[in-house]
Amino acid sequence: MLHIDIHSFSYKKGGIPKDSSGNGGGFTFDCRGILNPGRIEEYKAQTGNDTGVQEYLETKTEMPKFLELVKSIISINIDNYLERGFEDLQINFGCTGGQHRSVYSAIKIAEFIKEKYPSGIEISLHHDEQHHLNMSNG
Repeated sequence: MLHIDIHSFSYKKGGIPKDSSGNGGGFTFDCRGILNPGRIEEYKAQTGNDTGVQEYLETKTEMPKFLELVKSIISINIDNYLERGFEDLQINFGCTGGQHRSVYSAIKIAEFIKEKYPSGIEISLHHDEQHHLNMSNG
């Protein structure tokens, strides 16, 4: 069973999450190159889990293209790790505050993995700055 640990985090607050598996590997994707919905008044208090923020990211930014590239690159490793019987992989998404872009990315990549790999994989989803989302999505 491959366990995939997915994190959203803030570069400003906590920095890149440590790999607790001891492997010291995985991916860290910087979402700060995507327009930040947090700079728009109506989205400031929301997170990447909210519909308005998601629609903004999907229609007004490069986020869809960014995530398609992420899906391609992580799939190479997931396929390889499953073949070789590896047990741990960490995937991190960071943005300035760990609230909008990274949360959205972590959620969407977790959904992608669950759909593409319906068996043989266990996913843990952690929002390092948005703890209230962990129960509903973790």
